[in-house]
Amino acid sequence: MSQPCSISTPKTLDAERTAHRILALLLPYRRTLERDTHLDTTDAFPEQLKQLGEFIRNGEQVIFSVPGFPCKSPNPDKVFNHLPDQGERLALRSLHSLCLEIEKVYAPGARLLICSDGHIFGDVIGVPDEHIDAYGDELRAMIRTEGLSDHLGTFDLRDVYGPDLSYDEKRRTAAENLGPSVEELKAEVRSNESTLRMYRGITRFLMEDTSGWQGSRSALQRESRRRAYEVILRSRAWSELIAECYPRNVRLSIHPQNRGEVKFGIRLLEAGDAWMTPWHSVPLLRTDGTWELMHRHEARKRGREVYRDGRPSHFVAVGDAVRRAS
Repeated sequence: MSQPCSISTPKTLDAERTAHRILALLLPYRRTLERDTHLDTTDAFPEQLKQLGEFIRNGEQVIFSVPGFPCKSPNPDKVFNHLPDQGERLALRSLHSLCLEIEKVYAPGARLLICSDGHIFGDVIGVPDEHIDAYGDELRAMIRTEGLSDHLGTFDLRDVYGPDLSYDEKRRTAAENLGPSVEELKAEVRSNESTLRMYRGITRFLMEDTSGWQGSRSALQRESRRRAYEVILRSRAWSELIAECYPRNVRLSIHPQNRGEVKFGIRLLEAGDAWMTPWHSVPLLRTDGTWELMHRHEARKRGREVYRDGRPSHFVAVGDAVRRAS
């Protein structure tokens, strides 16, 4: 018996074309460790085309969700302090600009939900909850004062499991009910190159961010490896929690992602390291007027510190004319 013929309607074809156009806007922002990005085409990302298509076929605003903007690194050699600075401001503007670009090719437009993951693993990375709260509150204020609220929103652990549970109780609830087991994650690290790179990258971050360590470097490395597994487990639990709360959202990641992954890796700002983010660095305004993220101790060698609203904001390259970053 012959199979029924599947015929694409004009509406379906138009939705597919629009999904490809939106994805083409995302490609320049792509964050990956793959070296052959010159071969990137929209057809290489079927998962993202599918996610976009579900919104487009219904004529709905496309909603993206991206875990990130957790808190500042506790290492003062990397960042100014525990509050957002010009790096976060520039990253928010970049995400907002992406939404505006999408609006030009798809009238209902796009909105991006920043799913701040600081509380889910703050105890593992040594950042107190009050610092994470202050970072999140300032991030929300930054979105408002920059006039980005129409396209950017936020979500964090304060928004789930009700108001009566403590952060420790919420973390425990998420870890016990969501994400893989330690044994499953270790097996994945052994068998999956992408997961192995993430594990090594987080181990490196944890080693760099640990202050006041009294033991040997080898002992610090062992402890950082142990905590890296915990950070990934908590992050996976957080991703599943986001997916439960927002199952249809197009899923982005600030970590490098390969083609074919469920998430699309997105670059917030230019940096020499594919793993660099505004919360692990400070921004430097270069002499050509462009911005670059780097660790604070490196920025000190290349520029002078600039304050905004009474707080350190960024560095300006030495020799540059005096500028005011708006």
